[in-house]
Amino acid sequence: MLTDQIIETVVRAALLEDAPWGDLTSQLLIPETAYASARLAAREPGTFSGGAVFTAAMKLTDPTIVVDLALEDGGRFEAGDTLASVSGPARSVLQAERVALNLVQRMSGIATLTASYVAEIAHTSARIVDTRKTTPGLRAFERHAVRSGGGHNHRFSLSDAVMAKDNHLAVLTAQSGLSVTDALLAVRAQLSHTTHLEVEVDRIDQLGPVLAAGVDTIMLDNFTLDGLREGVEIIAGRAIVEASGNVNLGTVRDIAETGVDVISVGALTHSVRSLDLGLDVVVDAAAGPGAVASGAEEPTAP
Repeated sequence: MLTDQIIETVVRAALLEDAPWGDLTSQLLIPETAYASARLAAREPGTFSGGAVFTAAMKLTDPTIVVDLALEDGGRFEAGDTLASVSGPARSVLQAERVALNLVQRMSGIATLTASYVAEIAHTSARIVDTRKTTPGLRAFERHAVRSGGGHNHRFSLSDAVMAKDNHLAVLTAQSGLSVTDALLAVRAQLSHTTHLEVEVDRIDQLGPVLAAGVDTIMLDNFTLDGLREGVEIIAGRAIVEASGNVNLGTVRDIAETGVDVISVGALTHSVRSLDLGLDVVVDAAAGPGAVASGAEEPTAP
């Protein structure tokens, strides 16, 4: 969940990285009394995400900056649309610009890509989910962006659920001497009834032993379409079926039509292109205390 505390922590760190001793250029070129208004403008169509993050970048730089969002997260927009309006001390707006744009562009890029995947499988009951292949430090932001695009989140971290992959099972069975079924049953016996247990398989013959352990989700990893259909038929509703691997916009529709419940897509966060958004600034020629750029709200003087 993207909380105010997470937003502030990440944005403050980004602002400090970008201007550890202030914005030297603006301090030297821009009069201290200059005020500016600006619009967050879309250069291409997409799905918006990161309004609260964009606002935080501005207001943590200078609390007197006023930000009016024109669109909620998840809203669609076209090229040329205004997504937000900003007004305040020109130095502060210019200092916050890059960090604010970097974050909202990436989040909107993720939301837009996610929305494309969701649209491809809208005629099925499957859902699109993300993975842990996120940018370190930005997971909450990127996961929020996936939800903005109509997708869903996988486990947030290693602490949230048990997800046994081939390497886990290889070590577990070798060390314990137990069968896969008995090893998974021993794991289940240690878990709270609220903790989810997922197991990855990469062959059809692995399904029987895993199903016998009563797991919650089975991930069919890198299966062919015929293999996915066979897996869904064998599992027969006894566990949630997740498809993973070889998922892209060209394949996701066919994968969804095999009857799987969940399709995990690492590309939503690890290969996304930031959306082309810009901050168009208009400086007020009056440039005096209390002067406001045309059409902007009157800010509090610094």
